[in-house]
Amino acid sequence: MNEWIIVGVVAVIVIFGVSKLPEIGKGIGEGIKNFKKALSGPSEIDVTPKKKNEEVEEAKENKS
Repeated sequence: MNEWIIVGVVAVIVIFGVSKLPEIGKGIGEGIKNFKKALSGPSEIDVTPKKKNEEVEEAKENKS
């Protein structure tokens, strides 16, 4: 099992090169972070229409 991990790491280094490894790691890290954030976020999106007063107040807040 450990041999396959070493072979995989060497193959990744050979394919992408040493200079690209930090970029790949950063991309994988951000992907995992976004995935965890999506899982912990709200499970539903509120699509109920807003009342007229709420829309006016929200528009005023967005302008300032």
